[in-house]
Amino acid sequence: MGQRCLYEGKAKQVFETEEPDVLRIVYKDEATAFNGEKKEVLEGKGRLNNEISSRLFQLLQEKGIQSHFVRRLSDTEQLVRRVDIVPLEVVVRNTAAGSIVRRTGLARGTVLQPPVIEFYYKQDDLGDPLLNEAHIAQLQLAWPWELRSMEDMARAVNSALLDVFADAGLDLVDFKLEFGRTPDGELMLADEVSPDTCRLWDQETGESLDKDVFRFGDGGLQDVYEQILQRLGGTPDGENV
Repeated sequence: MGQRCLYEGKAKQVFETEEPDVLRIVYKDEATAFNGEKKEVLEGKGRLNNEISSRLFQLLQEKGIQSHFVRRLSDTEQLVRRVDIVPLEVVVRNTAAGSIVRRTGLARGTVLQPPVIEFYYKQDDLGDPLLNEAHIAQLQLAWPWELRSMEDMARAVNSALLDVFADAGLDLVDFKLEFGRTPDGELMLADEVSPDTCRLWDQETGESLDKDVFRFGDGGLQDVYEQILQRLGGTPDGENV
């Protein structure tokens, strides 16, 4: 479409559009893990991430949770509202897995009640470290009221996604969210919600159905993501521009 690329990350490119408040996101076929130490091009991954994330944003909107998502544009593209991303990853943990097991000694699979919410600094050079509120204030990454708002929204997203994935026969183990500020200072859900950012276990078998299959070489990522998309109801409705 000829618009300027504003940003390119591990999994997405962000472009300007003719509308100053709307951006175009292009999902790439690249898969990365372990802070980019493992990477591979997987044909079709961009389409699956775009369609799953579009579907989940639509389902969240139906449950009253707003995000930057405007609509799916094509197999690998979606339109979103322009926001300034808060440099924090908000991780919600319903079940112990991954880094919390290594940090705390909790047994993998321990149900966490209430769910644990953690903040990580979006800084690849530092390895995206875990931060507390004092760190966040010192680094001036977000105001205290913004942290409360992000926590409240993260709990609301968790409640909604637990139901969505349960209906699909999946346990939502944990997931990562990102938030953005609109020009008038409003906080809203941004980035993506997909098996790249969620840890999902099959309710019957306990099988991992997320990016862990790529991290640990346990199966074909595209096949797993295709299964997730079908469990969520298939390709979301979307009209190409």
